[in-house]
Amino acid sequence: MQMLRSYLFLLWLYGWMAIVGVLYLPTLVMPRVVTLKAIGFYGEIIRFGLHWICGIRTEIRGREHVVPGPAIYAGKHHCMLDVFIPFIATREPCHILKKELAWTPFLGWYAMSTGMIAIDRAGTTKTLKAMVEAARKRAAQKRTIVIFPEGTRRDPNAAPDYQPAGISAMNKALGVPIIPVATNAGLCWPARGTRFKPGLIVYEVLPAIPGGLDRKALMARLENDLETASNRLIAEGRAVQAAKAAP
Repeated sequence: MQMLRSYLFLLWLYGWMAIVGVLYLPTLVMPRVVTLKAIGFYGEIIRFGLHWICGIRTEIRGREHVVPGPAIYAGKHHCMLDVFIPFIATREPCHILKKELAWTPFLGWYAMSTGMIAIDRAGTTKTLKAMVEAARKRAAQKRTIVIFPEGTRRDPNAAPDYQPAGISAMNKALGVPIIPVATNAGLCWPARGTRFKPGLIVYEVLPAIPGGLDRKALMARLENDLETASNRLIAEGRAVQAAKAAP
């Protein structure tokens, strides 16, 4: 039965992506904030579908830690939902994304029209410099730069694998607060595969890390904050799933 629910949710996910993508096409020539709100609206549709179809509730905690000015959002990355949470929880997010996504229907169109930063993940020092310069320009617009420090989706059971180059370079260049965001999303929405499991997905915005720390200090604190909070949320999520599965 849960597998059927999973397939129904995928129809919901991509069906609404097409509907919203077409209905909101006029926003592509409107001010950026309008288009960002359209993306956030689609994010709320995803959350509703998760609850209604799959029995997965979602909760965003710690919104009081979101800073009002420019910042770097550094989150754990378990699943596709992670991409949309910044549009709900932060001000004018700007994602660092792989350049291949810029060519995908709907997602790519909206990403490029809102000034997201597309990069070659296997790029060179030149790519890193271009990313940092683009991030500097977005920060000057008081936007929140969104990056996933591990680079790609990972299973909640996987050992941490932080890639310091991108986030440490932006930290050095921008000097803005870094907002760690922990999650347990992978317990319900798998990094790979299509089987969604009922439970509670939590995104927890943690206290900001001051900008300008040296690379070693930054990565040590970021990893400690994210892993400690995410492990706690994972344990909490497993308890919820166990309670649901109990006879």
